[in-house]
Amino acid sequence: MPQMGESIAEGTIVRWLKKIGDTVDRDEPLFEISTDKVDAEIPSPAAGVLTEITAHEGDTVAVNSVVANIAAAGEAAAPRATAAPPSAPAASPPVSSKPAPPGGEGGPRKGVEKAAASTQPQADGASAPVPQPAARPNGGGAAATKDDLRRQKSSPLVRRIAREHHVDITRIPGSGIGGRVTKHDILGFIESGAPAGSASPGVNVQQNPAHERPDVVAQVPQSGDLVGQISPGGGTQRGGPGVEIQPLSVMRKKIAEHMVLSRRTSAHVHSVFHVNFSTIERIRLQKKAEYERLGTKLTYMSFIAKAIVDALRRYPIVNASIDGDNVVYKKDINLGIAVALEAGLIVPVLKHADEKNLLGLSRGIADLADRARAKQLKPEDVHDGTFTITNPGQFGAQFGMPIINQPQVAILGVGTIEKRPVVVDDAIAIRTMAYLTLGFDHRLIDGAVADEFMAFVKNQLENFDVNQV
Repeated sequence: MPQMGESIAEGTIVRWLKKIGDTVDRDEPLFEISTDKVDAEIPSPAAGVLTEITAHEGDTVAVNSVVANIAAAGEAAAPRATAAPPSAPAASPPVSSKPAPPGGEGGPRKGVEKAAASTQPQADGASAPVPQPAARPNGGGAAATKDDLRRQKSSPLVRRIAREHHVDITRIPGSGIGGRVTKHDILGFIESGAPAGSASPGVNVQQNPAHERPDVVAQVPQSGDLVGQISPGGGTQRGGPGVEIQPLSVMRKKIAEHMVLSRRTSAHVHSVFHVNFSTIERIRLQKKAEYERLGTKLTYMSFIAKAIVDALRRYPIVNASIDGDNVVYKKDINLGIAVALEAGLIVPVLKHADEKNLLGLSRGIADLADRARAKQLKPEDVHDGTFTITNPGQFGAQFGMPIINQPQVAILGVGTIEKRPVVVDDAIAIRTMAYLTLGFDHRLIDGAVADEFMAFVKNQLENFDVNQV
């Protein structure tokens, strides 16, 4: 289990993309993890054959713990060169892709593995009859196909989109690794005008909102009183008419823990500045086509990041952190750029932002955002941030009061950038304006220092040097 970021000591395995006996290449996606900072596929550290999985789907594992063993291809293939006698048990029986049941290793799981092992020799023989595949995961009676396996390999987000739009994933050709259906694939399928109601046969999704989600308890009481329902995981959950109860996702739990910890740790204070972006808007329009020819977009965030980097150089205490009774001054400026996802929030980090010009910042920010949405971030991409920028303004918020990302001591919130009437030289004029909010830890940063910092940022943006573009 890799290190996934500061203050993160564990991660939850969401899905294994390989099973025991599969050949894996170096850097090929091996399993998916979820934490409060990253929800990503973890690449294999070496090439070989997956011989053992020690942590199953749903297990929460400490960082640096062993979750699987990979043997060199030659070592793994040697035992398979000689066929075992008919009476001998299989050396490496296939393991069910489903996680172990709560009861432990016995019971149904052993039965499934035993059945799979018994059918393996027949499948390997050319003249042996083809064994009957397992039942379809959607509950229908038809046999499982490669398309069904593709459905199983798709991400939880893709399956949720499929349920909401009543789309059968087996109808969609996947462009991902191993034929997996990606978010781009299913959204393109829906936008192409595919007819609704294309869910798998034999399943009424509307009547069964908890379809393929045993962790969801749909409350259907017969009266208006609150009733108790027993959840599959044990315990009683309460609800009323039209109520659906489901557990928090792993990412949501970690975000909740991290935010509550931050509020308890830092003395949060916020300072709001109204900034004129008219100069930035003029430069952006002038240079937009040039940057697009270079393969990136020139956005407001690029200019804001540049102004923040310059301000952090001038006020290094805002780039510091607190360790007990000590102040830790960071030599590098690593900007965390918050990226909103449907399942939560990820803060990938643009390393050594102080060494990049405006073009480099533009490329770096776009790359992080694209890889975050595609679940292609690496653990090191969310590590070692020294200052965070979050942008609630993209959804129309005038400004926000963001919570500090520990162990940092400050965070910038960017409000919506829009044209507004303002007073200029005793006259009303239309200017491109936005509110910028600095949330800072008053244990270390005084209000005067925070306001000087923001005044510097405001001046940099309102009088941006076109020679830096």
